[in-house]
Amino acid sequence: MKRTEPSSQSAVEGQRYHQIRKVTLIGSAIDLGLAIVKLAAGFFGQSQALIADGVHSLSDLATDFIVLYAARHSSREADESHPYGHGRFETIATVVLGMALMLVASGIVWDAVKRLFHPDELMQPGVLALLVAAVSVVTKEWIYRYTKRVADRLRSQLLAANAWHSRTDAISSVIVIVGVAGTMAGLPYMDAIAAAAVGLFIARIGWELVWCSVRELVDTGLEEAQLNKIREIIRGVDGVQGLHSLRTRRVGADALVDVHILVESHVSVSEGHHIGEVVRIRLLQEHDEVNDVLVHIDPEDDEQNRYSCQLPLRRELLTRLHGCWADFDAAKQVEEVTLHYLHNRIQVVLLLPLSVLEKGASVDELSAGFRSLSSEIEVIDSIQLVFH
Repeated sequence: MKRTEPSSQSAVEGQRYHQIRKVTLIGSAIDLGLAIVKLAAGFFGQSQALIADGVHSLSDLATDFIVLYAARHSSREADESHPYGHGRFETIATVVLGMALMLVASGIVWDAVKRLFHPDELMQPGVLALLVAAVSVVTKEWIYRYTKRVADRLRSQLLAANAWHSRTDAISSVIVIVGVAGTMAGLPYMDAIAAAAVGLFIARIGWELVWCSVRELVDTGLEEAQLNKIREIIRGVDGVQGLHSLRTRRVGADALVDVHILVESHVSVSEGHHIGEVVRIRLLQEHDEVNDVLVHIDPEDDEQNRYSCQLPLRRELLTRLHGCWADFDAAKQVEEVTLHYLHNRIQVVLLLPLSVLEKGASVDELSAGFRSLSSEIEVIDSIQLVFH
């Protein structure tokens, strides 16, 4: 969600949590009912594949509770301990969800393969298993569409992951239908093969959830298409001459952006700051996933010209300059000194009153005098005089 004032941000996150809670509770109630019906029908209807599908539905129920826990904590405002918010709670919960899926899958596949090598343990499902599997397909597909629609609106990876978990249950029920139908047609091993296929399918989804979440936890950047959109927004701001050192990372449903922008070297500090603020605000407004932006202003491309921190700061430099100019009358009338740190050198701009010229000295003579007296300070690139 977009960065707003603390009070409105809290309200938005609260609404987000309640929407996630509502859709998840609806799904969990249906998951509980389906799990009970599948396990009972699988047991009494003699279908190992349907029992595996029932275990899958129970895993759906377990992950529903993980979603509720994570959504509640991730919706909390940023605080001193978590200055970037609590979005990673969703990410960690998604990892747990994916690992749970893989564990469930391994148990299902192991049991199915064991039964294939022991034909006497193969089950003989009937019409009951077929009907329950068909009902499961329709119900779980509805849950998937409902949950996915809310997940897309809230940009919740965790809720989207839970939606896909529901769809895997629907697809696994399709596999159950094939297996049960094959067994009823006279191929007794088809039910066990279907159970193993369900397990492998669950494992694949679990791996994808874990992999995507781990990539976020190790601060993998946004995809190239999204980076190009960010670059386009930044380059569209008047005053931005270029950008570099663009870095991104995800925190839950949001993305954080750090970027260096290049501005004209002689603009004022306030103008450079204003340009940077416009860049920040436009990224927040025009990119759905960007929630926080840090803009660094550069007067030159520091990727091409590595900046040296050995150059003296203002106080030290002015002390040395005043020492060099101690006997120079014009230096006593300098009203303002502007320093430009460019190309690892310092450009000095002096503001002088026009009355200095009324004493007979020309601009060239004054410039030559300042440069000559300052020649021993090697870091000075140039001295420019401005009169008013």
